[in-house]
Amino acid sequence: MLDPRSLLVERLHSAGVTDLVSIEPVTGGLAATAGLAHLSDGQVIFVKAFAEPPSDDAFVTEVEGLGALRRLGGVATPDVILADEDVLILSVMRPRPNCTAFWEQLAHVLARLHTGTAHPRFGWHRDNWLGRRRQVNTWEDDGFEFFAEHRLLRWLDEPRVLAALDHADRLALERLCSRLPELLPDKPPCLTHGDLWAQNILSTADGQPALIDPAVSYTWAEVDLAHLWTTAPPPEARAFFDRYAELTHLDGQWRKRMPILQLRQHLAVIAQFDDDRGAAEQIRSTLTPFRRRHGPDPASTPAAPR
Repeated sequence: MLDPRSLLVERLHSAGVTDLVSIEPVTGGLAATAGLAHLSDGQVIFVKAFAEPPSDDAFVTEVEGLGALRRLGGVATPDVILADEDVLILSVMRPRPNCTAFWEQLAHVLARLHTGTAHPRFGWHRDNWLGRRRQVNTWEDDGFEFFAEHRLLRWLDEPRVLAALDHADRLALERLCSRLPELLPDKPPCLTHGDLWAQNILSTADGQPALIDPAVSYTWAEVDLAHLWTTAPPPEARAFFDRYAELTHLDGQWRKRMPILQLRQHLAVIAQFDDDRGAAEQIRSTLTPFRRRHGPDPASTPAAPR
């Protein structure tokens, strides 16, 4: 198997990029290999490839997601230079600044995306990819059914998930899914980034928030919020949550909902990686109230505001 640098060089050459001076691998992503390629004319480009592509449409759907975020939500995203089944080449974004003001700007960007892209149905016109696994986006009219079937239960047949969760865990997850209308508010779908953790938040040249590596769909806005909330954002990100809650008029119970909504991402991590980074433990903790035969004690779970 090629080392990361050799893999990227091979894919760039295959794509016709032959004026390569050097390539600098970058870290942060979990599923693909990425780097900054320095060209003979002084240009620097971002390149991304899979050693074993999960599908011939993985990068095509990623590019589509970037375009949707920019076109429909007004979000800054990288320019696409080239995309095919083997390689994705983008313009280079800058690291995000470590300041409160940046995160407050991001709150306005996400609030505009979520409040300005209402849609009548949950899903997307095609499946796309969350890392190396297909994200099922079958259209549904009911958000609870969409989240249960296509964001939670969909993962249970994945080999690593079968190995990590026992029968009691699976039953508890099914009980939780049956109770979703009692646990989460009934909110409309909107365009979501779909993989919104700190590593996918960068900056434009003038310091504005920019997003990369989406897995878009129309679903609950709080799916994006939960992913960022539960993946150890930096301390200055607190300003984001306070301002986002203010801009979108979140009720006071939103923090209690985050572990339930983040189950989707925990399951996806288990499905793809041998090291689940504590995801199975987090799932079991969230499912604890649902291990009773007749479901959770209502007093132990957050009530959904209407």
